[in-house]
Amino acid sequence: QVQLVESGGGLVQAGGSLRLSCAASGRTSSSDRMNWLRQAPGKEREFVAAINWSTSTYYADSVKGRFTISRDNAKNTVYLQMNSLKPEDTAVYYCHTNSRGQNYWGQGTQVTVSS
Repeated sequence: QVQLVESGGGLVQAGGSLRLSCAASGRTSSSDRMNWLRQAPGKEREFVAAINWSTSTYYADSVKGRFTISRDNAKNTVYLQMNSLKPEDTAVYYCHTNSRGQNYWGQGTQVTVSS
């Protein structure tokens, strides 16, 4: 079992920044790819960013150049630094991993960007 706990969400004005954290515990592995996804009201959950064991990173086109994903394996924590936030970034942000063939999700953290 893997437990994921997100934190760092909140209310911010457009152009502002937030840093989300995802703390992993349980049978975690530094070789697992870690993902951030988000879901806005009335929309499907969508991919935001990912980081694999070699720290290669991947981003959705909508956040490239504004968001940065990173991981601290010693702390079993993944971060999502979000800069130049836009109202369309408003969503619940989820941390996700697939470990040993099973999907694990955090409870989500709300990010609200006001115009």
